[in-house]
Amino acid sequence: MNGIIKGKAAPLLLDNVDTDQIIPAQFLKLLEKKGLGKYLFYRWRYYDDGKPREGFVLNDPRFSDATILVSLRNFGIGSSRENAVWALVDYGFRAVLASSFGDIFYENSVKNGLACVRLPVEALSEIGQLAMKGDLFVEVDLNRKVVRYAGKETQFDMEESVRKRLLSGKSEIDYTLENYSKSIEEYERRAPAFLARGISEDSRKLIEG
Repeated sequence: MNGIIKGKAAPLLLDNVDTDQIIPAQFLKLLEKKGLGKYLFYRWRYYDDGKPREGFVLNDPRFSDATILVSLRNFGIGSSRENAVWALVDYGFRAVLASSFGDIFYENSVKNGLACVRLPVEALSEIGQLAMKGDLFVEVDLNRKVVRYAGKETQFDMEESVRKRLLSGKSEIDYTLENYSKSIEEYERRAPAFLARGISEDSRKLIEG
């Protein structure tokens, strides 16, 4: 990626949006990432009979193509289910703006290429109010660590390791191999001797080939 995430903003100006609301427990049995987007915020999006709830932001046609979600405090708190991130990504979101995030949700987001950007609540409220019109495009610049909207920009902090990981666009495995392959090779080189300590001579010969 070029370090720029740009898209229409969808306002979900709530505190404490937990992972059970992002993806309810009954959908955790679905282990495929693809297709989870239709269950995103299921209890808020649909009535018990499956009909869309009027007034919920993702049921508004103006936000059908939104790629940036704007929330408030403590987004993604609760259980450790990675499915919550999968659902957001599968729906089409590429970034979430909030003042704080659940720790495990944040880690899972990095693994899946979803940018979690921390902004002051005042900036989030302003962005959210502007987004309610249905035509606000927001730009997240990972290179300069700024968010641009409506002719304004606001700075954000992000751990350098997280920023580099998002910029790489690589999967967790590819990123690990690219940055830690030498350490892995050294560990594997030394592991047989370590495992062989304290075992019988016959077992040692078997391990060492």
